[in-house]
Amino acid sequence: MNHTTTIAAGQLQALMKNGQPLRIFDCSFELMQPHAGRQHYLASHIPGAIYADLETALSARHGAPGAHGVLTAAGADAPASGGRHPLPNRERFATWLSGVGMGNGMQAVVYDRSGGTCCGRLWWMLKWAGHDRVAVLDGGWQAWQAAGGALSSGEEPAHFQASFLPGPELARLVDASAVASQLGRPGQTLVDARAAARFKGQAEPIDPVAGHIPGALNRPFAENLMPDGLFKPAAQLKAEFLSLLGERDPSSVVHYCGSGVSALHNLVAMEIAGLGRTALYAGSWSDWCRDPQRPVATA
Repeated sequence: MNHTTTIAAGQLQALMKNGQPLRIFDCSFELMQPHAGRQHYLASHIPGAIYADLETALSARHGAPGAHGVLTAAGADAPASGGRHPLPNRERFATWLSGVGMGNGMQAVVYDRSGGTCCGRLWWMLKWAGHDRVAVLDGGWQAWQAAGGALSSGEEPAHFQASFLPGPELARLVDASAVASQLGRPGQTLVDARAAARFKGQAEPIDPVAGHIPGALNRPFAENLMPDGLFKPAAQLKAEFLSLLGERDPSSVVHYCGSGVSALHNLVAMEIAGLGRTALYAGSWSDWCRDPQRPVATA
């Protein structure tokens, strides 16, 4: 059985026992303490899991800041987006996947320790690279522990070199130009995943400008979860997103957040809800607000 959206802890345990070709990725990360994720991983993780660092493996770190603080580089090192966590291009990402033993025929499972706010990045990137067999561990590390899952610590032994080849993109990426060209038009519905205070411009602890992209709707990603950290049932998520969208077509949604990471929580939630795979503005607010000519809204 292929798992392409979420997977329960018990289902992952069964896959591990069956010996199915599998790669598990620990994507734990803390924005204000960037090294804490690896420390948590080294202390304890799912056996066989590879650590996927948001800032080194899942973001481009080549070139130098250019106009408006956007990371620039040429050729094979050119990032695929702007923002604080610019996407590496698909070829660079495929090279990393090959180096950690991820092959095209494998099932991938991603998890973190923060309700899926970080591992959605790798879930989406694999889709973007043409790999559909990737699932978010519902409830993450906490759900694995609650299910009595086995634990490991320290670095995992080196995996064999694989040959991951990117396929047709299974996820839609848009940039600032595309977003700007569709502002106010019915073909685009922006959904901002940040907390309400940041969306309204009442607080901005990270980026140089407070506020949001004009016309955006606000759906803080934490609203997708139940108190136990699991995603809400599909029917409930569907009802909540349709209420948010009103008369807007779900297929018109473009997700964003601060740097294109937590926005993917909403994208995953919409897919769980059966509302289709929507688009991502990966540069997000950190990319948008660095150009003073782009409009900003508050309230």
